[in-house]
Amino acid sequence: MTSDPKHTGDLRFSDLNLDKRLLDAISKIGFEYCTPIQAETLPWTLACEDLIGQAQTGTGKTAAFLITAIQTLLETPVDEKDRFASEPRVLALAPTRELAMQIAKDAEQLCQYTGHNVVTVVGGMNYDKQREQLQNEIVDILVATPGRLIDFLGSQDVFLDQIDILILDEADRMLDMGFIPDVKRIIRKCTSKEDRQTLLFSATFNQDVLNLASMWTQNAEFVEIEPEQKTAERVEQTVYLVSDDDKLPVLVNYLKRPEVEKAIVFANRRDQCRDLEEDLKNQGVKVSLMSGEIAQNKRLKTLDQFKKGQIQVLVATDVAGRGIHVNGVTHVFNYNLPENAEDYVHRIGRTGRAGKTGVSVSFAGEDDSFALPEIEKYISQKLKTAVPDEDLMATMDNPPITRKRGGRRPQSGRGPVGRGGSRPRRN
Repeated sequence: MTSDPKHTGDLRFSDLNLDKRLLDAISKIGFEYCTPIQAETLPWTLACEDLIGQAQTGTGKTAAFLITAIQTLLETPVDEKDRFASEPRVLALAPTRELAMQIAKDAEQLCQYTGHNVVTVVGGMNYDKQREQLQNEIVDILVATPGRLIDFLGSQDVFLDQIDILILDEADRMLDMGFIPDVKRIIRKCTSKEDRQTLLFSATFNQDVLNLASMWTQNAEFVEIEPEQKTAERVEQTVYLVSDDDKLPVLVNYLKRPEVEKAIVFANRRDQCRDLEEDLKNQGVKVSLMSGEIAQNKRLKTLDQFKKGQIQVLVATDVAGRGIHVNGVTHVFNYNLPENAEDYVHRIGRTGRAGKTGVSVSFAGEDDSFALPEIEKYISQKLKTAVPDEDLMATMDNPPITRKRGGRRPQSGRGPVGRGGSRPRRN
C-alpha cells in the first residue's frame, strides 16, 4: 500500500474511537486529520496487529506508534499496586539520542492528560538521574538508545518482561550503525513476540532489515508510504558544478543572502564538518557543529539556539542530521554529495517542512560528482545543474584557513563499542 504524503486524507483522529484524554491531547497539539502513514497504520495497530512500516522521517510515523501505545495503556490499565518501578509497559528503541529525545518529547505531549510517565535513557546524558528514574518511578513508556539500555539491563535497573508494545524506529539506521547485536540482546529480554505487539519502522527495507523484521514480528501487516515523491516537491533543488577550492567561497557568499535565515550544511565526514565549522566562523558566520562526538547537553543547547535564530547555520553529519527536526529551515547545503542516495533524501527533508518551501543547494566537485547519477536514479528526476553566479565567486572577507595534512583522512566509522560477557538474568 502506498500513498502520497503531500495529500492529507479524510480520516480524522476523532473517527478512530480513541480515549477522550488522548483525543484532547491530539487536538491541543493541533492535529485533526491523519497523515497518510497514520491513516494507513492506525486501523491495524489499534487492532493490536504487528506492523512493519516503511516511511521517512517527517511523515508522522512517530505520532502513529505513540497514539497506538497510549491508547493501549488506556484500554488495559494495570492497578498501581501491581505496578513496580523498573518495569515499562512500552519500549521505543531509536538509533540516535536526538531521535529518542524527539520521540520522548512527542510522547509527553500526547500523555499530557492521561497521566502516563515517559522516561528516556540515552547515552551522553546524566546516567545517575536516568538510573534514579528507573529505580523510583513507575515507567509507562521507556524511550531508549540501545547502548544505554544494555547498560541498565546489565545492572538490573530495568526489566523488560512486562512489555506490551515494542517499537523499533529507523531499523535501517540501527543496522547501519552496528546496533543490531545490542538490539537482539534487548529483544531477548522482552516479552515473547506472541505476547507483545511489535511495531517496526524503517526508511528503507533491504533483505537484512526484512529478515530482522520477520524474526521480531508475528503475522505483521506491511505498510509502505512513498517518501514525499522520494524528494519533497516543496524543495527547490540545484547542483552547483564547482571545484573543491571554490566550494567554500560559494557557500560563504550564498549564506550572506538575505533569504538564508536558517541553514544546515551537510558534509560526509566528521573531520570535514569540524574544518567547515572553523572555516565559516573565520568568515564571521554564526555557526555551530552537530556531530556524534559533541556532548549531548551541548547538542541540545545548540539546537535550541538554532530554533531561536541565535545560530544561523548548523554543520552536520548524516547521523546527527537525522535528529534535527526544526521547522523554518530555509536552506540545506550539501557540501559533499552523500555516498548513499537515500541520505540525500534525508538531508533535503530538513527543509520544506510544515507546508513551507525550501531550497537545497549541492556542490558537485571532482571527487563527488560521480554520486549524481545514483541520486537522480533514486529520486526519479534529473537535478538542475548550474555554474555559480559571479557574486557567489567573490573573494571572501578573510583569507581561508590553511591546513597542512599528510593525505586524506580515512572515513570515520560510527558504531557502538563492543560489549563482552553475559548479563545476569532476572529470576
